[in-house]
Amino acid sequence: MNSPHANEQHVAKLLIVDDDPSIVSQLRLAFRKEYQVFTAQNVDEAWALVQSEHPDLITLDLALDGSNPETGFGVLEKCIAFDPFMKVVLITGNDEEANARRAVEQGAADFFGKPVDVDELRVLLRRQLAVARLERQNAEVLEHLDDEERLGAIVGRSPGMQALFKRICKVSAVDNIEVLILGESGTGKDMVAKEIRRLSSRATKPFVTIDCTAIAPTLLESELFGHVKGTFTDAHESRPGKLELADGGIVFLNEIGDLPLSLQAKLLRFLQDHEIERVGGREVIKLDVRVIAATNKDLEAEVRAGRFRQDLYYRLSGVELLMPPLRDRGDDILFLAQYLMDRFAKEYGRGRKSLSVKAKQALVQQQWEGNVRELQRAIRGAVALSSGRVLDVEDLGLEAAGAPQVPSLKEARDRADREAIERALQLTGGNVSRAAGMLSISRPSLHDRMTRLGIDAGDFRRRASSNSV
Repeated sequence: MNSPHANEQHVAKLLIVDDDPSIVSQLRLAFRKEYQVFTAQNVDEAWALVQSEHPDLITLDLALDGSNPETGFGVLEKCIAFDPFMKVVLITGNDEEANARRAVEQGAADFFGKPVDVDELRVLLRRQLAVARLERQNAEVLEHLDDEERLGAIVGRSPGMQALFKRICKVSAVDNIEVLILGESGTGKDMVAKEIRRLSSRATKPFVTIDCTAIAPTLLESELFGHVKGTFTDAHESRPGKLELADGGIVFLNEIGDLPLSLQAKLLRFLQDHEIERVGGREVIKLDVRVIAATNKDLEAEVRAGRFRQDLYYRLSGVELLMPPLRDRGDDILFLAQYLMDRFAKEYGRGRKSLSVKAKQALVQQQWEGNVRELQRAIRGAVALSSGRVLDVEDLGLEAAGAPQVPSLKEARDRADREAIERALQLTGGNVSRAAGMLSISRPSLHDRMTRLGIDAGDFRRRASSNSV
């Protein structure tokens, strides 16, 4: 669901949800000059404010009723379903970290430990607000793609795709020329054929597809040209072929490179004269059909090998359109991935999903032999089966091997905290109060972080004592 103020700059709204009045008071006073602050101390109040005020940010006590974290999970689930761009930051105790991590997997933006360090929370909330605004902008772009990013159902912003869109528009307007679409399997050649039809004067006329690899060679001639009654066994009645059924419209010959040589001459005659005779018949049938063909084969190589007629190749390739492989489309990979995630999230009734850093790296490094079709399959399965809001490498069925290892923000923050705390304790000989002063935080906050990170001040006191001996 889109925010009513998604496209305007406004004072951001912060909803504080906690059953501890002291924390509610502390956070309200701390953030009232920066945000429109709303507070709730139970589920009903929180949900009413979510619906009426549509906050940008929420701080949520996971154990809202004092003990049961499922209460907080319920609030989280409803908030994300209401607005997938809403950022929920959990305020947790030391013993709730496992549940907090579970909540992050299910859509929470981050979690923050008690006692609350307001300055650090302020930085975290500002960062999440910036992320939320960027995500809304990106979603708006995906919903309103311009001509350089979308042509009907085809999506892409790389230079190669933008050039292809322009050629498709031009060739669609020229009705009396054949089109040959080249590209690897899974690049979307059939989608290009449908876009040419959609943009042409034949948009409301028949569009008939013939897959030259899916029909047995012995049946393909009848499938193309039709047959008369009694021509062969089981020909109990006369039947029109696909070319005849496409009269007035377009026939799409998919994988034309696999058309048997025995039929290539007959197809060439049709392209020259736009006339056919049904198999076993003598009547000449005049047709008005535009032909679009596609193949994943190198037809010039097939011509040299004697497997494809040169004159048919020249006739089919009045205009050639080349579909680039996905691996050569640069940033289109991540752009397409997000587009597909949004599309399948709507299809399956799921909240909006995003990709982890490792998943993005794996997507870019993947060779995508199956191209867009392979990417679509990976994204569809991940969206349909994953319960989390952030899709990781495992959800996509990809390998992370070889991807640069980038720590999460939580891991990076813990590492930086550990280095700073250990350095301060080393300089103060293990004196926690003095170390807290050096770090500009309270002694209880420092003690809490030392406990979470497993740092013992006694180790530093013993080292100082041994060094002084």
